Order: sequence, then structure tokens, then C-alpha cells
Amino acid sequence: MKLLLLSNSTMAGKPFLEWPKKYLKNFIGESPKKILFIPYAGVNVYWPGYAKKIRNYFNELGHSTDSIYKQDSFGEAIQKSDIIMVGGGNTFHLVYHLHKNGLIPLIRRAVQDGKPYIGWSAGANVACPTLCTTNDMPIIQPESFEAFDLVPFQINPHYLDTNPEGHGGETREDRINEFLEINRNKTVIGLREGSGLWIENDTTKLIGDKTARLFQFDKEPEEADNGKNIEELVN
Repeated sequence: MKLLLLSNSTMAGKPFLEWPKKYLKNFIGESPKKILFIPYAGVNVYWPGYAKKIRNYFNELGHSTDSIYKQDSFGEAIQKSDIIMVGGGNTFHLVYHLHKNGLIPLIRRAVQDGKPYIGWSAGANVACPTLCTTNDMPIIQPESFEAFDLVPFQINPHYLDTNPEGHGGETREDRINEFLEINRNKTVIGLREGSGLWIENDTTKLIGDKTARLFQFDKEPEEADNGKNIEELVN
């Protein structure tokens, strides 16, 4: 399999998908590709506008895009595409529509058979076994929390170490530890903004200029770079 899982699309003060542009170019390659975009995580950003934004961005890189919501046959659209891309937004909204349209098994099979996958934020979340480490509110109830199950670990995108001054609620680390209390055999990777995972065959590489924070039950969290500790913990 070949996956590029990004914590976020936009950094403060920078254009859309600017920070990962070099990684996207290398991942996709120079020859023109057909990208099938899945905008279902968009809620306030309506799908036609989201799809247009993606189309304009990747046209500049020499690639064409189409959006899944326009397709008469999802299976045919997936088969004809070179790359599957899932954008960010609300993960519950995304998973609701993935299940509603029967896309979980179709996309899982395509990626497992070698079709490259790109996702950011919610799109990175759904590469995991479930959506259960999302930061999003459950604004809609999906049929199941099950996601694509392409990787053996969970991702927490937009991971933050800090706790705002005067805030008395749980930290992000607290919430992840709650998940691990119930799911003790799982690993959670806290991906800070400006970072991501490049997964190809049996190699998992951390990209960007940040370390990731790795959580497992009843263990101290570990900072990991793109070295050996990523491989040991996620595999």
C-alpha cells in the first residue's frame, strides 16, 4: 500500500496545502494523474466549492480531479482513478456518507490492491481502524465508527501539547488516554500540525519538521521522529 496521511491542510498564514506541497508532488509523481476526491467531511464548506478548490490546486500541479459525489457508479469511478484523496472537515460527517454510499469496502479494497491514498485531518483519521481518535463533535450519527482500517494504529490529527490558560477541562493527552483505557491494545499517534505519515509497503516515515507523540496503554508517551522508533511502535 501507499498512503500519505497529513495532520492538516493549512498552516496559519500560509495558503491551502502549501506546507505539504513538496511531499504531494513527490508522492503523486510528475506524470499526470486522475485524482478522485471525496469531499464528504465538508459541512460549512459545501462539496461543489470544496471540489473546485481541490481541482484548481491540482490542475496547477498538472493533475486532473473529479469528485465522488458526482459519480453514477462509485465502483467505476474508483477503478478509473489513479489516486484516492479524502479531504478534511468533520470526521463523523465523512464516515456517515462513506457508510451511506457503501464506500468503506470499495475504497479499502482498492487501496489494499495498490491504489495510492492521500488524506488530511479527517481524511487521515479514516485511514485508521475507526474514527474514535478524532477531535470532532458527533454532529451526525454514522452507521458505524468503522473506517478504512488501512493502518494498524489510530491517528489524532492536529495534536496539541498545550492546555489554554484558565481551561479546566481535559487535555488532548487526557482524551487519548481515555481511549487507551478502553482500547488497551491500540497505539495512537498524535500528529502535530505540519506533519504527516508517508506509508509505503512496510515503511512508515514521519514527514514535516515536527516529532510525533506516540501513546500506548500504561506507558509514558514517547516522542518519535522519522527514525526507528516510529517503525517499532506502529508495526
